[in-house]
Amino acid sequence: MNRAAKIYVGLLSLAALAAAFAAFLLGKSPTNDSWKVGITFGLLVALSHLLAFKKTGRSESGSIAFLPLLAAVFVAPTWSTIVSMTFATAIAELAARREPIKAVFNVAQASLAVGLSIVFYLSVGGNPLASGSNVNIAAFSFVLILFVVVNAVALSGVIAASERKRFVSLIKQRGLKTFVYDLYALPFVYVFAWVYLHYGALGSIALVLPIMGVRELYKTNWQLQFANKELLELMVATIEARDPYTSGHSRRVAANTRVICEAMGLRARPTERIVTAALLHDVGKIHEIFGPILSKPGRLSDEEMAIMKTHPVKSEELVGRVSGFKDLLAAVRHHHENWDGSGYPDGVAGEAIPLGSRIIMFADTIDAMTTDRPYRSALSHSAVRAELQKHRGRQFDPTICDLILASDLLNHFTTEFQNLVIERQREAVLSVQVSA
Repeated sequence: MNRAAKIYVGLLSLAALAAAFAAFLLGKSPTNDSWKVGITFGLLVALSHLLAFKKTGRSESGSIAFLPLLAAVFVAPTWSTIVSMTFATAIAELAARREPIKAVFNVAQASLAVGLSIVFYLSVGGNPLASGSNVNIAAFSFVLILFVVVNAVALSGVIAASERKRFVSLIKQRGLKTFVYDLYALPFVYVFAWVYLHYGALGSIALVLPIMGVRELYKTNWQLQFANKELLELMVATIEARDPYTSGHSRRVAANTRVICEAMGLRARPTERIVTAALLHDVGKIHEIFGPILSKPGRLSDEEMAIMKTHPVKSEELVGRVSGFKDLLAAVRHHHENWDGSGYPDGVAGEAIPLGSRIIMFADTIDAMTTDRPYRSALSHSAVRAELQKHRGRQFDPTICDLILASDLLNHFTTEFQNLVIERQREAVLSVQVSA
């Protein structure tokens, strides 16, 4: 993590301490039963963390730990619950051998969410369920939503700080999606609390087994999605491997497409579909007729250009063979259509061009301009900006063009390429050193 992310984690930790102190002032002194609640649900939290599964190739994971965390809040809303949940999360992080700064973030996030939940639960009239009180539906519902929001904000914040992404876009893309999934699971919180109150610790532990079964289905679904994504990337990488100048092009276009979609405020589902279309936009170039043309070192003749202009149709034909990609066909076919109707293959113009195609057009063109080609070197940041301004309303959707030019998106794209060049140079130096 960079310095900004470390500062963020430090501030988050201070906020967690402040929430714990507020809970200490508001709540009653913990009893032996309160500590028993903390120990029982703490064990379930640690177990849930240890059995979490990776949802992506990065550090994001799926876990049901928030269920016992919240159940403990409602059963025993005292500072002892914060201590128990924090300790349980810390044990799980140590067992997982997480990177220290990430472990600190996860512990601070859990502690803050539990602390704030207890403070607000007590503040709006919630009572400890362990005392035999009836459930305050309003307080219960408020804290459920608060818990999910706190976690979504904390996670989006650290990603925004560490990866220099827009916080609002992350909330829309990640937070809202997580919010919906968590809302579906929240009824289990009351079930956890009810089972503990009526059947004790053993009952709560027994309840984990069927929930783990549901979690396994959830895990399998995520793993299948991730495996499909990796297979697509492998296929695209294989296609691009024969051309050193466009190697990685489709993956960069997909990454740039995601950035544009997020800047436009598109929802998670359409964003993912457009990104997938961007990844597959050039798969038709695997056809043998494009081989000699792609490897040609100079500019193309009119005949060769005419052949190259058929690649969107070839890509559409290949993508259409996969039943789950039918909704991507239009975006793939029309990614070379110009706003004024002068593009190909169908000469579609303006709003008639699918939104996904218009977005991919930007991501594709910007990547082409910011990378070296056989006939020219990569263009500078100012030159790319001038080209976008020149072709606004002709080749490019003017609304999206204005968004890119008015924001720092263009700087992001060119910086990403510069970082890629530096990384490649570093790898080349290391390979020479190893050979020596």
